[in-house]
Amino acid sequence: MSRKIRRQFTDDFKQQIVDLHNAGRKRSELIKEYDLTPSAFDKWVRQARTTGSFKTVDNLTDEQRELIELRKHNKELEMQLDILKQAAVIMARKEK
Repeated sequence: MSRKIRRQFTDDFKQQIVDLHNAGRKRSELIKEYDLTPSAFDKWVRQARTTGSFKTVDNLTDEQRELIELRKHNKELEMQLDILKQAAVIMARKEK
């Protein structure tokens, strides 16, 4: 069983599909005609309704944004800790 090649769609194409749906075209017709996956179609419609943008960064919840920031801050702190550990080792050697 071979897998389909992942296709990339432009934001303009996504918007055209959403506009066709909003104009009254049936979901099943659009999915069949343009060979789309139902999940991708539903995601585009949801994104268009909520933020009007198809970019992932624009469609993150506040919690998701906070989690990304916290992970970034955590990495920064881990790097600082590693530097301090290395400095402590170097200082201990100099004292001998």
